[in-house]
Amino acid sequence: VVAAERAFAADAQARGWVAAFKRYAAVDAVVFQPDPVNAQASLADQPDEPADRSLRWWPVWAGIAVSGDLGFTTGPYMVGDKGFGHYFTVWAKQNDRTWRWIYDGGPRNEEKSPLGPETEPVHLPIASVAAGWPEVAWADVARMEVLLANAAQQDTKAAYLAYLSSDARLMGSPAQPAIGVTAIGAELDRRARTIAFKALGGRASEAGDLVFTYGDANWSQNGQACRGHYVRIWQVRLEGWVLVFDEIIGVPPGKPKP
Repeated sequence: VVAAERAFAADAQARGWVAAFKRYAAVDAVVFQPDPVNAQASLADQPDEPADRSLRWWPVWAGIAVSGDLGFTTGPYMVGDKGFGHYFTVWAKQNDRTWRWIYDGGPRNEEKSPLGPETEPVHLPIASVAAGWPEVAWADVARMEVLLANAAQQDTKAAYLAYLSSDARLMGSPAQPAIGVTAIGAELDRRARTIAFKALGGRASEAGDLVFTYGDANWSQNGQACRGHYVRIWQVRLEGWVLVFDEIIGVPPGKPKP
């Protein structure tokens, strides 16, 4: 998965990011623009030339399913020398055994990441247990999503803390990705006190140990209605399903839902 991400990033430097995104996106890949749309359909009308090589990125954290068919990578991205952020890419192995991304997106950051391209990526420990079947895993996680969503309508922070693993990562605010108890607490404090979540889609690994989900998020801030989308990675462990990654990408004000 890390090798696929690096090849994807290298292709963006060689041929421009539009051509690279077209090449590496699966036929069912999803992006938020600002709502979920098919990535290939969205890219179809964008010309490959003149090639835009201003977008650069590199992986610093990754994870993969026991079955080797579903994984993710995340790390810093830069647009020229002034735009900073962190991407999150979900990868799925295709029938021809190649890796293609099925989701790509991430928040902007106020500052440049201290982790440069030379950073050796660390990985999420591979699950030691599995649900056994993707259908079972999907049903299990669907129930977890409902429980989290119900709790988040009362207290967002408490809802997340009930399901986050000790090695989880959170993104969404202009700050650097939250890693560790203190940073995760601070990131959750930046979110609205209550959030309404609605699941939209995702995928489970063939082994049933890793599940990617995404959906709608709606909240109120300073008396204004706000909305966005969440992306999550769930992993099954001895203690049950835990949330190992979560990001919320806000929709800019004035962008009505279609």
